[in-house]
Amino acid sequence: MQDFLCIFRKKLITFLWVLYIIVFAFSSKTILAESTVIPNKAGQSEFVLFSAPSTIQDFLATHIKLPDKPFANDMAQRAFLRRTKTEIHELLATQGYFSPIVTFDTQIKNEIEIPVIAIDPGPLVHVESVQIEFQGAITQSDEQQQKKINKWRKAWPLKADAPFRSADWEEAKSVLLSQITYEKYAAASIVKSEAVVDRENAQVTLHIVIDSGPVFYFGELEITGLERYDVEMVENYRPFRTGDIYRKELMHMFQIALQGIPHFGNVSVNIYPNISKHKAVPVHVSVTETKTQRIAVGGGYSSNNGARVEVNFSNHDFLDRAWRFNTALRLEQKRQTFLTGVNTLPNQNNVYYSAGASMQRTDIEDLVTIRQRVDTARTYQTRNLLSQFSLNWQREEKRPDGAINQTVKALALDWRFRHHVVDDPVNIRRGSASEFRLGAGSEFIFSDQDFMRIYGRQQNWWPVGKRDVFYLRGEAGYTLAPSRFGIPQEYLFRAGGIQSVRGYDFMSIGVREGNAIVGGRVLATGTAEYTHWFMQNWGTAAFVDVGSAADSMKDMDLFLGYGAGVRWRSPAGPLALDLARGHKTGTLRVHFSMVVNF
Repeated sequence: MQDFLCIFRKKLITFLWVLYIIVFAFSSKTILAESTVIPNKAGQSEFVLFSAPSTIQDFLATHIKLPDKPFANDMAQRAFLRRTKTEIHELLATQGYFSPIVTFDTQIKNEIEIPVIAIDPGPLVHVESVQIEFQGAITQSDEQQQKKINKWRKAWPLKADAPFRSADWEEAKSVLLSQITYEKYAAASIVKSEAVVDRENAQVTLHIVIDSGPVFYFGELEITGLERYDVEMVENYRPFRTGDIYRKELMHMFQIALQGIPHFGNVSVNIYPNISKHKAVPVHVSVTETKTQRIAVGGGYSSNNGARVEVNFSNHDFLDRAWRFNTALRLEQKRQTFLTGVNTLPNQNNVYYSAGASMQRTDIEDLVTIRQRVDTARTYQTRNLLSQFSLNWQREEKRPDGAINQTVKALALDWRFRHHVVDDPVNIRRGSASEFRLGAGSEFIFSDQDFMRIYGRQQNWWPVGKRDVFYLRGEAGYTLAPSRFGIPQEYLFRAGGIQSVRGYDFMSIGVREGNAIVGGRVLATGTAEYTHWFMQNWGTAAFVDVGSAADSMKDMDLFLGYGAGVRWRSPAGPLALDLARGHKTGTLRVHFSMVVNF
């Protein structure tokens, strides 16, 4: 009996120890589960929890819909967990995790058993090797094209040892294909695309084959939507001719040119890359004509001329010839203008003609001018170049406060040349713009004075880092004449204000006559400006301006201005609000305007 009790006691002790170990293990497991569960940051649920590394927690919680009410029964819960496990495998594969381990556990919360989905994503797959092959006409191209191929291969982002993600893989292929179809090979396509995953070694081998197809050439235009206007009107705006090698950029330029004239609202330019027509692929142009007449009312403000109100009437089918007729009344605090004129459309040589008349009154720095003017011009203009010859006659009344009034008449012949190459016409980061003007009049031909005005301006932009821009501007002018008297103010020079020397009032630097500042025969100004864009559309700028205007070189007295400002990228271009100090006067001035680059 004693032996039986001894054996029973030993078995009971053993049983209690086993029970204790089981309870302890269960309790530890519950505590461990509680310590590794990360609260859901997105798609939160009180009925299912994720236990996963933070690197994937937000991603999974964003893409997996969790239940917002308790499961109806155990079968519904098991179905949800099976479905979720499959989704997790699919989602993690897109992020480069091809060997995840998904297990299920439970957690007691408020006396309710809640399922916990535990996820071990496994190793992140990296690229082992990349093979990019080409076939088609591109393999028979010249040395220049081979350099482009090498450049494309070098720019391929998913290089060896790079983390692999499906989104990066698809984007890389899309970018490469768009680069190839951008010029010559409009029908290029991906004929093979493989990403072979080695789960054991967490590596992927990439292989892509692109067939360029044949070289495409532009064919004839196929235009739809024209009712009032002739086909030649559209033809004259295209930057390519039949037989030119296809370039997507040229079609884009064509569309922008048509959208830039008031005759059309919606414009679409495209081709259908049919390989059978690659030697002369038709260019499809679809346009929607707008109303021919328009009245517009607008307003604005500039620290140069103050507040502005404008009324404009335009007719872009003048005399039923698609000419553009325009009449405008612009009232500013320092300047009031009435103008009217008509422009022809560019011909196939990018040449158009214009004629107009205007009346203007200005009151700036105690100088009142009243001018009547008529002019005509011939203009050659392309995307990057403008060359214009014009002839104008004007009569100007000059009324300086405290000095003698004068009436001036002049018939002047002008030539203007401008060339610019910039990355973005609205928000420039890199580029240059050059401008040169030459104007002359003679007292033998309806002018009160012999004169020749020479003017030049150079602007340059350089990118700094990822966002910043450094800008330099310089301008100089000289009017060859016996004196400034008898010459209209348009052919003389004053400085100060926006796009000149900030820190000084608009046109406040020049020659003093009585109490007024009038134009002199010499000009030189320059600007150095650094703009830091701390956000996509907001930036700050620091600048230094220097320059002067005088009646002769020996009278030049340089004015220095410096300061800082705020920049905002509006849809129409950057707006500038600057606070500048005039070094010579010590005064602070606020300058506000749309930044006019050229």
